[in-house]
Amino acid sequence: MKLKLILSLSLVATFLLSCGEDGAKKSTEMHNEKKANAFNYNVEQFADIKILRYQIPGWENLTLKEQKLVYYLTQAGLSGRDIMWDQNYRHNLSIRKALENIYTNYKGDKSSNDWVAFETYLKRVWFSNGIHHHYSNDKLKPAFSSDYLKQLLAETNSKLEGEAFHVIFNNVDSKKVNQAKGVDNVALSAVNFYGPNITNADVESFYKNKVSPNPEKPLSFGLNSQLVKENGELKERVYKSGGLYGTAIDEIIKWLELAKGVTENEAQGNALELLIAYYKTGDLQTWDDYNVAWTAATAGNVDYINSFIEVYNDPLGYRGSYETIVQINDFDMSQKMKVLSDNAQWFEDNSPLMDEHKKKNVVGVTYKVVNVAGEAGDASPSTPIGVNLPNANWIRAAIGSKSVSLGNITNAHNNAGSTERLKEFVHDAEELELEEKYGQLADKLHTALHEVIGHASGQLNLGVGETKETLKNYASTLEEGRADLVGLYYLYSPKLQELGLVEDWKKVGKAAYDGYIRNGLMMQLIRLNLGDNVEEAHMRNRQWVSAWAFEKGKIDNVIEKVTRDGKTYFNINDYDKLHDLFGQLLRETQRIKSEGDYAAVESLVEGYGVKVDQAIHAEVLNRNKQFKSAPYSGFVNPVLVAEKNEAGEITAIKITQPKTFPEQMLAYSKHYNFLSEVN
Repeated sequence: MKLKLILSLSLVATFLLSCGEDGAKKSTEMHNEKKANAFNYNVEQFADIKILRYQIPGWENLTLKEQKLVYYLTQAGLSGRDIMWDQNYRHNLSIRKALENIYTNYKGDKSSNDWVAFETYLKRVWFSNGIHHHYSNDKLKPAFSSDYLKQLLAETNSKLEGEAFHVIFNNVDSKKVNQAKGVDNVALSAVNFYGPNITNADVESFYKNKVSPNPEKPLSFGLNSQLVKENGELKERVYKSGGLYGTAIDEIIKWLELAKGVTENEAQGNALELLIAYYKTGDLQTWDDYNVAWTAATAGNVDYINSFIEVYNDPLGYRGSYETIVQINDFDMSQKMKVLSDNAQWFEDNSPLMDEHKKKNVVGVTYKVVNVAGEAGDASPSTPIGVNLPNANWIRAAIGSKSVSLGNITNAHNNAGSTERLKEFVHDAEELELEEKYGQLADKLHTALHEVIGHASGQLNLGVGETKETLKNYASTLEEGRADLVGLYYLYSPKLQELGLVEDWKKVGKAAYDGYIRNGLMMQLIRLNLGDNVEEAHMRNRQWVSAWAFEKGKIDNVIEKVTRDGKTYFNINDYDKLHDLFGQLLRETQRIKSEGDYAAVESLVEGYGVKVDQAIHAEVLNRNKQFKSAPYSGFVNPVLVAEKNEAGEITAIKITQPKTFPEQMLAYSKHYNFLSEVN
């Protein structure tokens, strides 16, 4: 499960928990800080998107063997890049190829408004891995005409015909993922996990009869396949070597085999061997075996995430999107954050959950701050800031999980950000001061608590199925909101100060609560067009958590809606009572998950998380017009260049930075183009 980056990027920063370093270490840190400040994090901005760069701290401290491991894993990840494009929409690869051919070969007037609109559209398509917005799921609307595109196609000898051409301009397949209530979510979602004639009922009936060999260890049915109907019969097209996406998967396997030859330890090698076997066979039992081995492989400087993992893009929560993140351990920060993992049982025992929903033995929760070395698929260009895996509940309960915070990603956001938008939406000087002094630390701790404690907490009642089966299209937003609530509940707790994580738990907690309510009720609306409902799982969960607390606290005026000079603010009057409200909602969300209460989750999400106050939304958009900074950010990846001797052996691996966003996107299309346009 991944924690998506929230809107207030200026609030996210790397934080230091200890002030007792000696002079030499402080000098080193000052040198590194100056070096980081000299780095240009900003690449370009277009539409509602800002493109950034990130560095790879600690690269020079790796051995050549470890650098080779990172290089091979990164190449494996990029080799599957086009899988994500095809998963997102069946015409994406055809459209991208035509648009890129135009961009590369057009010799006409590049100063016209039409050409500028074409460039912007292509960049938006690149950023979203397809023609649907990466966050809202709405189809991107070009600001040029179909006639202009026909002209560009003709002048560059490019080909794009039929539905693939017309879908750019018409209203067909308008939503990549449609989570609306009371509709056929599968039939109305453009995502390419299902054949065009598949319905909700087809999916439910197909998997209803799937039985795991061991009911206590349910397999992730549907995770790595496309469900289609042929001659009236439902069947799966499995992602594997020789199967769907087989040509790209064979390339992934090639690089994973090379990575296996330079692993740091036996456990790491065993896990990679199982991942390779999974890609070769598509066998879901092998996938579980791999996840068990991968979760247990915690030693070493290098780790990775690779395969079909998160199910947010499936309206019914079965199918995993392709993604990879290759990471280097940040030992200093990981040690400082290890304190949360070591106290996971205390947090579980002292949570407001019903006793029957608490885990009696929270095992194997590992938390690391890592530095990203490369990303692909669903993790790029838009990247998470925290990840907790594996997703299978039984593995979490029996084996544990890995939680990582992507330190250099949050650091890049922090160095590229601005506080001007924040100043517009804070209620008063006190709230601004709290945010400026403690907001960065609060965000960092919330990420850690969300991933380490939140996703690892709680248990399902005996006999209750997986949440994708019981809570269906609301499973993802319920789980993310539940993990957020765990973090919120403990952010306002003296335990954090007792553990040495903060110096003033109340001020950190207040900053955290201010930021969450401000974002959940107002600032995240910048990401939506006026009139839109909230669709994305993380945005929904932030709204339903905030809106529920606001409504339930009205009697005691816990959160006050303030209007001043025609502007709306939300001011927290009683942090203690808000803490109690968060605890009540956490208890209820865990009950919903543990009991598989679909009616309750539907009422919660639809009642608080979907509809938007249109007056406030219009106001927020109007107030935001003064700011030039885009509401969404993503990244180009550093380029790892292998230097070889005459024998073809790698002698060094150097890091270079792409100069522009188009440069990297075109290079990726050239070097990692392993799928046909139609698969």
